[in-house]
Amino acid sequence: MAPAHAEDQKRIAIVAKALGIGFFEAAAKGAEEAAKELGDVKIIYTGPTDTTAEGQIEVINSLIAQNVDAIAISANDPDALVPSLKKAMQRGITVISWDSGVAPEGREMQLNPSSTPLIGNMIIKLAADNLPDGGDVAVLSATATATNQNAWIAAMNEVLPNYPKIKVVATVYGDDLADKSYRETQGLMQTYPDLKAIIAPTSVGIVAAAQAVEDAGKIGQINVTGLGLPSEMAGHVESGATKSFAIWNPIDLGYSAAMIAYNLATDKAEAKAGGEIPMGRMGVVKLDDNTEGAMADPFVYDKSNIEQFKSMF
Repeated sequence: MAPAHAEDQKRIAIVAKALGIGFFEAAAKGAEEAAKELGDVKIIYTGPTDTTAEGQIEVINSLIAQNVDAIAISANDPDALVPSLKKAMQRGITVISWDSGVAPEGREMQLNPSSTPLIGNMIIKLAADNLPDGGDVAVLSATATATNQNAWIAAMNEVLPNYPKIKVVATVYGDDLADKSYRETQGLMQTYPDLKAIIAPTSVGIVAAAQAVEDAGKIGQINVTGLGLPSEMAGHVESGATKSFAIWNPIDLGYSAAMIAYNLATDKAEAKAGGEIPMGRMGVVKLDDNTEGAMADPFVYDKSNIEQFKSMF
């Protein structure tokens, strides 16, 4: 098959919460895989230098000026991005959110990595399974406005009564910055001397928290768990700072987001409640009444399988 001419290519922008984060770089690889498979797609991987809505708004305005065909964004704020993304849609640009969602009026659909209830139960279960006698647990999240983080924590709190021996003593925010997440972990350890586990549903936060626990000499006293990348967490599993953690494949997530954006931008599918949108090798995503859909179940990593996956993502 002859390569598509540049003018015939669909330009799909994959917008990260911030550049330099391994999770989003892996997602970008998946998007490139989708582009290669489709043949007539150019991926523009971009994002701000820090995890702010202001930074993403600048990126969105630049993409509107470039007249890209689609924007697929993981949002730092669900509401602040809406005016800019509405402007993009008014210009005929397909807009979807993935990972961390945008309010419905600012996008056509939202691709969740997994179902929110499944993730919420998983992150508290990972802590509880290693605390048979219960104990104090704290949460280290990303930004206070991160849609996905807040939804997962809310879902976790809903099932908390199923774990009566577990007491969640605090939720703090590291803003997906390694140094701030590290300092917040230090603060938790100082404030709660009986802390038994830290749940970090963020790939940046979980690494920083595990490092802080190691540096404090608290391996075996505090278990760090949550959502992380095998490549970044393998050493912390080996050290014992983390007994287990979970994640979906970010490569698959980026691939799926690109496929969905392409199918919507080319009118091969429509984002409507109850509808289905093809995701290439990942099958189809089924949309609920809020035009949201889930990609896959989270997968648990521990000492039994971390070696097998650490070089993948």
